[in-house]
Amino acid sequence: MTIDEVVQLLKASQATGLTTLQEMILRASWEGKTYTSIALEAHYGEERVRKVASNLWQLLSNFWKESINKSNFRQILENRNLSQTYQQLIKEFNRAATAISLEFPSGPVSLDSRFYIPRPPIEELAYAQIAERGSVVCIKASKKMGKSSLILRLLAHASNQGFRTVSLDFQQADKAVFANLDKFLRWLCANISRELQLEPKLNDYWDEEMGSKVSCSIYFQKYLLSTLESPLVLVLNEVDCVFEYPEIAGDFLPLVRSWYEQAKRMEIWQKLRLVLVYSTEIIVPLKLTQSPFNIGLPIKLLPFTKEQVQDLAQRHGLDWTDGKDVESLMAMVGGHPYLIRLALYHLMGKGGLEKDLQQLLQEAPTEAGIYNEYLRRYLLKLREEPELAAAFAQVINPTAHVKIEPGLAYKLQSLGLINLECDRYTPTCELYRLYFREQLTTTEDLSNAHVEQLKKENQQLRALSSLDELTQLANRHYFHTYLQIEWQRSARKHTTHTLREYIPISLILCDIDYFKIYNKTYGNSAGDECLRQIANTIKNCVNSSLSSSFSYASSTYATSALAISQVVDSNEENTVLVARYGGEEFAILAHADFTAAMAVAEHIREQVKALAIKCEYPGIGGLPAAVLTVSIGVASVIPTVETEPVTLVNAAESALHQAKRKGRDRVVSS
Repeated sequence: MTIDEVVQLLKASQATGLTTLQEMILRASWEGKTYTSIALEAHYGEERVRKVASNLWQLLSNFWKESINKSNFRQILENRNLSQTYQQLIKEFNRAATAISLEFPSGPVSLDSRFYIPRPPIEELAYAQIAERGSVVCIKASKKMGKSSLILRLLAHASNQGFRTVSLDFQQADKAVFANLDKFLRWLCANISRELQLEPKLNDYWDEEMGSKVSCSIYFQKYLLSTLESPLVLVLNEVDCVFEYPEIAGDFLPLVRSWYEQAKRMEIWQKLRLVLVYSTEIIVPLKLTQSPFNIGLPIKLLPFTKEQVQDLAQRHGLDWTDGKDVESLMAMVGGHPYLIRLALYHLMGKGGLEKDLQQLLQEAPTEAGIYNEYLRRYLLKLREEPELAAAFAQVINPTAHVKIEPGLAYKLQSLGLINLECDRYTPTCELYRLYFREQLTTTEDLSNAHVEQLKKENQQLRALSSLDELTQLANRHYFHTYLQIEWQRSARKHTTHTLREYIPISLILCDIDYFKIYNKTYGNSAGDECLRQIANTIKNCVNSSLSSSFSYASSTYATSALAISQVVDSNEENTVLVARYGGEEFAILAHADFTAAMAVAEHIREQVKALAIKCEYPGIGGLPAAVLTVSIGVASVIPTVETEPVTLVNAAESALHQAKRKGRDRVVSS
């Protein structure tokens, strides 16, 4: 048996299942770790770990009817086969659990999800690398191959080790950020400061005479790293975005490499652990001694193997042990993690395809298939760039040895549409070949009306990507984009208004008090329903409180799908955006003065409390009430061209922290 089979069998056979600590002890003992190291990793006292372990060995001894302890645990069970009875028990348990916890594959796989498939030894290698001083990890994979899910676990592991963590996504940077190197590096430093809850002090360390790169390095060395007591794991996501600006990439990438080199001789730089995440090969011409991608630990996420697909199918409650269904699905989509998960989700009763794999595969490359929305995003991209579409058409329908211009091949590879096998390009999977063979007609056949329709559809897809699926509010990514736009627009108008006639931007941050405990006590389903209720309450409060000055409409800067969470007047001078800011946090961004913002915040606090969502936590005292409440921070700022939006965010976050420290269930202003 494997350790996964041992854990699953115990979960299936024990009425109370296994606690997180019990499972951690089992897995760590299997690897030969000591109780001391287990206690450190689990953040428990060693005495507590030993006591839980003692009861666990007794449980295992009773179950297998022989003496089992830490020293012989693996030796005894690894040599045993899983009987048919036990296999059936696990299948029934998985099937029942799947019916309750089936997840739509959207975004990274959560830390507590049963549907994350480990890719040994990648996770352990990455964990070990960030423990090294001044280390670098380079993670490469095309979109939806599991980069975000791996990063989520890497950050969680780093936090458990007591490290500080920051994750930045270059896709969130406005185009204006890439105007020049100085602006880009200031944006980088300001955002890292915000994530670390440090006051941005760019002007204290920036020196025009020394230049942007030196100023940025000094800011890291003298301020960011010096302020932190523990190492910093800095994840830079979607580094490909920087490749599109060769002048910036040509300076920034060697700068990143220099930080790694400095760690060899300066202790302060050893605190920095870099993780670079990108989709394809770098196309910016750099010397080998300047590139940050040929140092540290390189990780390339490969498609799932047949065994991994079988494992994932089992976790969905499907019995694919004979391998035939696995082979059929992989013949269509390869081992692409997202495409595999979407198929399994639908096969388990979502969308009318219950266990009908043949129908799913027959419809897959058509507009009636489950992949249509996903594929149409690619289709529009290709049709908007005829040269790219023509190159891909050559790969799909090769009449001879295909030669593609390197720049086009780079784009197709970064999209994940083609692979390079030896010296020959091929479609990543059969699904792409079949679908695009029908859809990619010649450019002359594409009428202008058809292209416009596709653009409208793409706009709707972009709107969906800006929404939080659970609450249907704007998501955090859209919030930061919208804040940047409003800040710049307001700052420009500030030059033509007096302070007396100018309306500030106010930010209200709401955090549900002790929500993680609520979620753990009442379950994820109750937690999700709670989030939906509170999201609707906040929207209603904003609408009723500001109805005299605002009306619902579509904004210049917001797509129609976001109109429900945005209030805009006809002059676009007074706007309100309601967004889900984090797991249990909500943000309200408004062109409103401080008094109005405080009134709205207090109204939200009262109405959320009036929902009377019970939260009885046995053994936990000091709660603000017997029902769910919110803590709220409020800040108001008049934007200027000299200030950054992070000023407002930091002020509101500071006020929110004060509200929590003062007992929660209250509104505090900065």
